Amino acid sequence: MAVSTPFRSGFVSIVGRPNVGKSTLLNQLLGQKIAIATDKPQTTRNRILGIHNVPGAQILFLDTPGIHKGEGRLNKYMVNQALSACSDVDLILFLVEATAPPGAGDAFVMDVLRRSETPVFLVINKIDLVPREQLLPLIDTFSRQFNFAEIIPISAQTGDGADRLVERICERLPEGNPYYPEDMITDLPERFIVAEMVREQLLRQTRDEIPYGVAVEVETFEEKPEKNLIVIQAVIHVVRETHKGIIVGHQGQRLRAIGQSARLEIEKLLGTRVYLELFVHVEKNWTENVHQLRRFGYE
Repeated sequence: MAVSTPFRSGFVSIVGRPNVGKSTLLNQLLGQKIAIATDKPQTTRNRILGIHNVPGAQILFLDTPGIHKGEGRLNKYMVNQALSACSDVDLILFLVEATAPPGAGDAFVMDVLRRSETPVFLVINKIDLVPREQLLPLIDTFSRQFNFAEIIPISAQTGDGADRLVERICERLPEGNPYYPEDMITDLPERFIVAEMVREQLLRQTRDEIPYGVAVEVETFEEKPEKNLIVIQAVIHVVRETHKGIIVGHQGQRLRAIGQSARLEIEKLLGTRVYLELFVHVEKNWTENVHQLRRFGYE
């Protein structure tokens, strides 16, 4: 009589310094976009749960903001989100870049990880951008600084190494039943993901003109199934009047472009037509206001 393999399930945090590809990795592993990704540091502000089902296992990934020495209420909130994801999990993926030697930011993250008893995988990202012979010296350098349970090179962009990473993760997960139904990919409400997709296009299209003092709030989310349509109204909150002018652009051109790009991403997510209307409001100093931070979801 064949012995059945026990089901495994558990929580896996993806941590690292800002802008190393944590959200890109999460989206790659899930095969679907739920976390926004740009080339700007600190794009991710909240801890995001991604549910990945494979035969015999359910992996609950936690994408986190980049760990850094945060100043100001919003930055401290983001760092706290990342640090809290290092406790009460079954495994930690420490994501670094193959394109750069370990620096002060990586050392700061490793100092944080030393306080945890959770096993840590070193995941070396962006291997598609460097010759393979550069990896061995990098692996050796990191190995001298921390006792990693596994070291796995990957490309979050192309998916190279992702299957091996999932296989190694499953081997480390404890035996247990699935936490969520098989058809769930995240526990995030659709409104949250929609707001994030608008913010992603804001960061992409304003480049360095707008600092991080922007928040997006979905005010209405009305489904009209008879028209195969969802009507969404969202407000972009900025800290200065000048920022409002930059986002709106000449005769509203930039705001329309942001809305068009965001709408396409939202339609992919929701699988239906979307009518998206955007407004811009000035909320002075909201990044330091406890009540405003809570209102925008940064509690």
